Amino acid sequence: NSITNSNSNDTRATFTTTATIASPTSLRLLATALVCALLAALLRTTAFSTLFTRLFGTSSPAVSIASNPIATAAASAMAGARTPVYFVSHGGPNVMFETEHPVYPKLQAMGREITQVVKPKAVVVFSAHWQAGRRRVEVNTAPLTELIYDYYGFPSHYYKVQYPNAGSPELAGRVLELLKGKGVDAIGVKRGLDHGVFAPFTCMFRPDENPLGVPIVQVSLYDSEDADAHYDLGAALQPLRDEGIVVIGSGMAVHNLRDMRLSIATGKPMAYAKPFDAALKTAVVDAPTAADRKTRLRELLKDPNARKAHPTFEHLLPIHIAAGAAGEDKAVRTYTLAEMSFSWAQYRFGEVPAAS
Repeated sequence: NSITNSNSNDTRATFTTTATIASPTSLRLLATALVCALLAALLRTTAFSTLFTRLFGTSSPAVSIASNPIATAAASAMAGARTPVYFVSHGGPNVMFETEHPVYPKLQAMGREITQVVKPKAVVVFSAHWQAGRRRVEVNTAPLTELIYDYYGFPSHYYKVQYPNAGSPELAGRVLELLKGKGVDAIGVKRGLDHGVFAPFTCMFRPDENPLGVPIVQVSLYDSEDADAHYDLGAALQPLRDEGIVVIGSGMAVHNLRDMRLSIATGKPMAYAKPFDAALKTAVVDAPTAADRKTRLRELLKDPNARKAHPTFEHLLPIHIAAGAAGEDKAVRTYTLAEMSFSWAQYRFGEVPAAS
């Protein structure tokens, strides 16, 4: 966050104060030199070096301004393209290590689409693993975020995973402003990232292959199963899409941990997995209007298979949020796989910009 905001503001200030005495070419060179000098100086400080490492997976000052993901993202935001919205079925923490699982390359492809084509300025993410109050939402305002290892019974190395990331108090403030503007009771808190974020993001945005390189702000769900309230959360954040921000809902299309052992024993998907996966697709993809999609998603919670597919709805509600953020934009299911008592369906709402 500090890199994005301070660099862009300093560059604009340089243009303003020197435009009357320098040519455009010399201005660009001067601005680049000043930014490089500032970056080099900041990298010599411990705090900024830590932030830089979180964002890019390295503390080396050899990263060029031209290839800086944040600089690229800012340019994309200025182009004016509305960003798409995503729903990610995130699985358990084992998804980070099971690189041969069929979903792994699908998550990687989604990640590359976001970093290389969409090129967002930042990401706002809702995870099934953070529920605040029944009528209150919380927004992570921390500039630096640790990981929350919110799972149990896994090998020791699962609790040593690191995912380079940084928050953005400025963006968190913007999220709070939008939510409160729609009458949502929302407060800022300081919190880490749970595995509903860092597990899929480790696959999508591997620091060594495809670093995200922009701030992440996580927002909670309500601690309720109110479909419309969660849809309205997403709808309140629609303006972010015109500001270069990608909104991601992270949950599971089908999620029943209680039946996992039974399904392993049979070696087949549970009988409800495919039918509910299909019903979800119908509700999300086939709805002709945003209002109809909101209604269909509300009624989906009454589907005969709903409570089998989701004994509790916190893993389903992130797609309601994503649909709300999408508004009238059409949705496509980019992948699905019914497996045991789960479904790995992934969705994108809206158009992807033409690759440049």
